[in-house]
Amino acid sequence: MNYLKFVQYFYLAFAVFFVYDAFAKYTNHESYLLSIIIAAVSLGMFFFRRHFYNKYQNRK
Repeated sequence: MNYLKFVQYFYLAFAVFFVYDAFAKYTNHESYLLSIIIAAVSLGMFFFRRHFYNKYQNRK
């Protein structure tokens, strides 16, 4: 279960990548809405996973 501590940070990395992607698309006058949505979902999943990991650790 030690890998669960690191999995949550992959979602944070995806969010950062897609925010960067949205900014690059915005400067090139392309559609960037999907990148913003994916970044928001990834950020939400990061906090969701973090909450339940901490809840699991407090139960021990």
